Amino acid sequence: MQAKENVAKEIEGELDTQATTAKQHAHSVDELEKALIKTHKAQEYMVSGKAGSLDRWLVKTMLEFAGNPPLSVRIWDGSIIEINSEQHKSLLTINDRAAMIKLILEPELFFGDLYSSGRIEYDGDLVKLCESIYTSIDEPRENHLWSKITRWLSNRRIVNSLSASRDNIYHHYDISNDFYKLWLDTEAMQYTCAYFPDPELTIEQAQVAKLHHVCRKLQLQPGDKVVEAGCGWGGLARFMAKHYGVTVKAYNISHAQVQYARQQAEKEGLSDKVEYIEDDYRNIKGKFDVFVSVGMLEHVGDKHYMVLGDVIQRCLKKDGRGLIHSIGRVSPKPMNAWIERRIFPGAYPPSLQEMMNIFEPHNLEEQDVENLRLHYAKTLEHWLSRFEYNIDTIKEMLGEEFIRTWRLYLAGSIAAFTTGELQLFQILFNRQGYNKLPWSRAYMYAGN
Repeated sequence: MQAKENVAKEIEGELDTQATTAKQHAHSVDELEKALIKTHKAQEYMVSGKAGSLDRWLVKTMLEFAGNPPLSVRIWDGSIIEINSEQHKSLLTINDRAAMIKLILEPELFFGDLYSSGRIEYDGDLVKLCESIYTSIDEPRENHLWSKITRWLSNRRIVNSLSASRDNIYHHYDISNDFYKLWLDTEAMQYTCAYFPDPELTIEQAQVAKLHHVCRKLQLQPGDKVVEAGCGWGGLARFMAKHYGVTVKAYNISHAQVQYARQQAEKEGLSDKVEYIEDDYRNIKGKFDVFVSVGMLEHVGDKHYMVLGDVIQRCLKKDGRGLIHSIGRVSPKPMNAWIERRIFPGAYPPSLQEMMNIFEPHNLEEQDVENLRLHYAKTLEHWLSRFEYNIDTIKEMLGEEFIRTWRLYLAGSIAAFTTGELQLFQILFNRQGYNKLPWSRAYMYAGN
């Protein structure tokens, strides 16, 4: 036993040494892997095909680090490894030793990559697996190799400059309008949290309820001038114009979304009331009664909150009011490394404290804060169900690896909201001293 531990420490020490070099030179996952296994002893270990006691020890240690989830692990030679006695276990298969090393180095980033490529496989409920890991993982051991690499990778933030923001949005939102049509609601193509005053609502009904909920909070009046920062496929802007008699300027840097939004506005006879502008929120011009942003703040980045506050201060009339709807956290923490690098480049879910950097320096009063966390979990359940229903069509459009990537993204997101890893905040605000305020919240729920 002592000899095994000594060997394990020797390998870990070599990997730790190589990690220091890799941190200075690696620019990709593959380069990092190569740098970490280039010493003579590590090379010798990597090319050995048969799994040994060190491999089994490493897998067991990895499971302990993840909080001992109800999971059995099958490795590349067919061996089964498990560390707890629960009878009903799902099975994770690791198909090669290099995949195991990547999981050890940075499970948060590499699990997604390896699952997407098929180098690891899972036969159970992905949502439950992610929930189990979120709820059971231990606090990182600060001096452990895994924690060192995790901190380094997590801190390599993707920027949201004017040019980078366009690239980041293109990566996710310009995949294909036809793809999103397969699983979003058919009413307004809302790719943001729905609102379920009744949990039995369909996704279409819940998204319409969300649109009304936002409009009522803003106390929209006929003739109001509204500016929307980040409008998706334009559904909220058209809804506000059609049902509340306002005019809207909606800004978005996704070319595909803006094209779709303009076509829909023309089809619905709303082109004279809604203008879709393909530009960054930082370039908003004009004066407005209302500022609204639903699902954009996650892409702004905390370093740019003062800039966003400047924009709101500049464009909002003296008696103006606004609403920001955003994924968030209980306390500051970077976005999951895999989600940021593979799904939402540059994304960052803020805490409420961080969001105050938008409002407080600009004398904006926060009137109401609502957390719709469980509403987002239910929204994602609808999306995942429709995604799976249309799986053959999506596979033909975008391929097997894309399906695995997005299945994990949607399942992991459900787990993040059910466990409280992520929150969904709606903050209603107005200029300081605005007194046309309701005496209760009853107006928000009229018609529910």
